[in-house]
Amino acid sequence: MASDVKVSAKRRGASRHIDAFTLAEVLAAMLFLAIVIPAAVEAMHVASLAGEVAARKGAAARVADRILNESIVTTNWNGAAQSGTASEGALNFQWTLTAQNWPQTSLEVLTAQVTFQAQGKSYSVALSTLANPPNQLPTVSGLPASGLP
Repeated sequence: MASDVKVSAKRRGASRHIDAFTLAEVLAAMLFLAIVIPAAVEAMHVASLAGEVAARKGAAARVADRILNESIVTTNWNGAAQSGTASEGALNFQWTLTAQNWPQTSLEVLTAQVTFQAQGKSYSVALSTLANPPNQLPTVSGLPASGLP
């Protein structure tokens, strides 16, 4: 019976011993979180900006392509810069169309530059193509495009 008393006393003593973190461990964990949380938040911000810019760049490229195609079909460029606003979904894009002479040829370089905003910063996309000036017919073997001499 005396041995039973010793065992129960040991069990009571063991039950009073509780594992816990020391102050140094708690401070080290807080320091680690103070470093990791701002870095993780900044990484999420950068990823969010990259995704938004990529989506808007795609839409801006579609707007620039549409502006170039419409200008070539309607032959409405005349060397002076043209500008305007175009919509793609719920977004508005500012665009500018410029025409410059291509060196040593009768072709012109049409450039559509589209600007847009993403999280308070300005970005732009530029697409260019070559085109015959509106007042010139393309020629094949020295003949006008109509085939008549």
